[in-house]
Amino acid sequence: MFLDCDFSEKIIDTHCHLDNQAYFGYLDEMLNHAFASGVDKIIIPGADTKDLPRAREIAHDYENVYFSCGVHPYDIDDFDLDVLKEFINDKKCIAVGECGLDYYRLRADEDEIKAKQKEVFIAQIQLAIEYKKPLIVHVREANEDSFNILKTYAKDLQGGVLHCFNASELLLQLADDGFYFGIGGVLTFKNAKKLVEVLPKIPKDKLVLETDGPYLTPEPHRGKVNDPILTHFVAQKMAELLNLSKNEIIKLTNSNANRLFFQGL
Repeated sequence: MFLDCDFSEKIIDTHCHLDNQAYFGYLDEMLNHAFASGVDKIIIPGADTKDLPRAREIAHDYENVYFSCGVHPYDIDDFDLDVLKEFINDKKCIAVGECGLDYYRLRADEDEIKAKQKEVFIAQIQLAIEYKKPLIVHVREANEDSFNILKTYAKDLQGGVLHCFNASELLLQLADDGFYFGIGGVLTFKNAKKLVEVLPKIPKDKLVLETDGPYLTPEPHRGKVNDPILTHFVAQKMAELLNLSKNEIIKLTNSNANRLFFQGL
């Protein structure tokens, strides 16, 4: 699924799982097309230590692909700080995460798992502080706990992004603490009313674009594998909601992404 449009501005995709098996077999074709047309840079977020070698390999195969090292809250059983430290000094590793809290699949009484998620989350925050890397944060059904933890450590962090921002007014308060807000395909969904309402409240200098590919493909391609170039549909929707042109949105979000992730590179 490749678009044949001519894009005058190229997007920075701050969150795409290029190491996912959904891209096996056509990754090179997809990326060559993306970089030749509508995409500038892509960040592969670390989610599982077993996938980090492939993420690093892809990042070194393509000049404009970077990666982060981290463990998703669903994969905390494989968390190993020593493994993350093997990758964090790589020249293409620019962040820590995606890490965070996700209570979506948990029962209210599963306090032991919640405690383990918090422990692993804090360990990765401390890693980001130690190595002076920004943080990529995953939050689902855990707004209050996530806010309290991030607020505790915010002053020592090099900023971060709330990936796939869930429209939480509470988490929005972290904008003053150097946190950015990743906006992806969900914004184009018909049931995204809350995010549509909250979007104008997010400071414009804290907005970044993402796919979360291969997931959360934007309309009108929902149901297909998400491709970084499809982030242009998110930019268009954002432009409509904020009364800006699509190119203005892309320039704005690129500037924000460069400031957060690529300063000094």
